[in-house]
Amino acid sequence: MTRYRALRRLEARNSRFDVEGWLEAWTELTPDGRFKYEIVREGGSDYIRSKVLKPLLENEALMFASGEAARSALTAENYELRCAESGEPGLAKLEMTPKRREVSLIEGALYVKDLDADLVRLEGRLSKNPSFWTKRVDVVKHYSRLQGIRVPVRVDSVAQMRLAGMATLSMTYEYEMINGIDMAPATAIASRSR
Repeated sequence: MTRYRALRRLEARNSRFDVEGWLEAWTELTPDGRFKYEIVREGGSDYIRSKVLKPLLENEALMFASGEAARSALTAENYELRCAESGEPGLAKLEMTPKRREVSLIEGALYVKDLDADLVRLEGRLSKNPSFWTKRVDVVKHYSRLQGIRVPVRVDSVAQMRLAGMATLSMTYEYEMINGIDMAPATAIASRSR
């Protein structure tokens, strides 16, 4: 994927403090490799939005700006893969071990379709916790093939925090355009963001 435009919905919740927040943002990867976003709707906890959701988008923009995005890609430079028992009909399982301990890398497994080796899901734990306050982060990323291009469509994570207990985050993607190909009528997606 060299460029895209998608409406993302991010939602986060902390059960101990019974707070939740959400936002919807247009996100875009430009042909020159820059990541941009524009928040179009938001609600819930100001704290969740300002300390969790907005920084997530800001960090993604910084990763692309610094060239660090490639350090988290599913490539041989970043991961070692080994076949494992899947236990799920129609899916092959590959255990993935990061070659470095970094917040952007996941230790776990990826699942691909038996017939065409198309990536369906990745699940595991961040290989390095993002901060002292975070004890553990489990992640599940779902992928789909749209117009022949494999893209993330949903990310779910559960973090165990030292003082705040369990926190959840989900992010969904609705693609308007991928690599210059329109995915859905822009008016249908844009009407959701009003």
